[in-house]
Amino acid sequence: MFFKHIKTNMETEIEEQSKIIPYILMKYIDSQTGEIKLNLPQNIRKIVLVASGSSYHCARFAVDLVEKISKIETRAIYSSEFLLKNLIPHDENTLYIFITQSGETSDTLKSVERVKSETGLPTLCITNNENSSIWNSCDYKVACYAGEEHGIAATKSFTSQMLCLILISLNLIENAEEENVTKSYKESLFHLPAIIEKTFAKRKLIQNFAKVLAKQDTVILTADGISYSIAKEGALKIKETSYKNISAAILGEFMHGHVAVLNNKKSLLVFISVDKVSERSVHNLIKIKEDYSPKLAVIGISDTKIKPDWHLNVECENEIQQLFANVVFLQLTALETALLLNRNVDHPKGLHKVVVDSSV
Repeated sequence: MFFKHIKTNMETEIEEQSKIIPYILMKYIDSQTGEIKLNLPQNIRKIVLVASGSSYHCARFAVDLVEKISKIETRAIYSSEFLLKNLIPHDENTLYIFITQSGETSDTLKSVERVKSETGLPTLCITNNENSSIWNSCDYKVACYAGEEHGIAATKSFTSQMLCLILISLNLIENAEEENVTKSYKESLFHLPAIIEKTFAKRKLIQNFAKVLAKQDTVILTADGISYSIAKEGALKIKETSYKNISAAILGEFMHGHVAVLNNKKSLLVFISVDKVSERSVHNLIKIKEDYSPKLAVIGISDTKIKPDWHLNVECENEIQQLFANVVFLQLTALETALLLNRNVDHPKGLHKVVVDSSV
């Protein structure tokens, strides 16, 4: 007897990403002129991103990207921490960006209220809900068009938010009349669905990798620079779906004492990279392998001097495409690991797709 494979909501929503991205691009990039169609304030010199959970990881990824692309000073703050700060950024020409999938996250909404009451600076929201409180509260609005997300683990909403932040970054440059800088980036965005499909094609390799990850007592996802936020998101995805105790760390900082956790016999170190691996990172990975002998995996771009046990990668044109590929690799790794451990990925124990009340 043959049994039909029943897809979980998480698996379906991971697969939907290659279809959602073209829709977002169609909504925000003019098919005739190629210009990005976003309503943004002018003369922005500083950006502050405020968010929680996966949305914060998205914000943290945007910090490095926005500064690289637009040369605008950018920082990310957890919503809950933002509410506890004695003094919040209030410089002129600062744009506050609030990210929330539901548009109803309590501490993020309260952060909007604080900015409006204390600074009067422009506010922009990125949300998946155009009928939400945050949509009605902010001066500028960007819908991420992910559609309703039923799985507890944020997947399609995360990459949709990523893409919206990239478009905002590029639009800020266009407003500054630097079109030539953005052209190649914009063209590469239209190839993202193909990159994601190529990542799906590595499913068997990912399943084999998940079999090993599922057996480890200690798993560390590590990275440098812009990839660190992706490592944090990957760790969260694996934690909430498989219940494994997994940590994310900046590789250089990990060498300062934290590396001792690899003394555990069943340990796995995963390095995530979107660009050429620095000589320092190569040195650290080789030293870790020599001193602790953990299993080693690289997701993304590697180096010939590194000898990983697993290498998950697809060829990409630039770091933006590589970021999306790496995110999908981690989403599928989380899914496969949880399924191997017989977890209910759509309804993890103790977790609910609800609005968080920060007053509790």
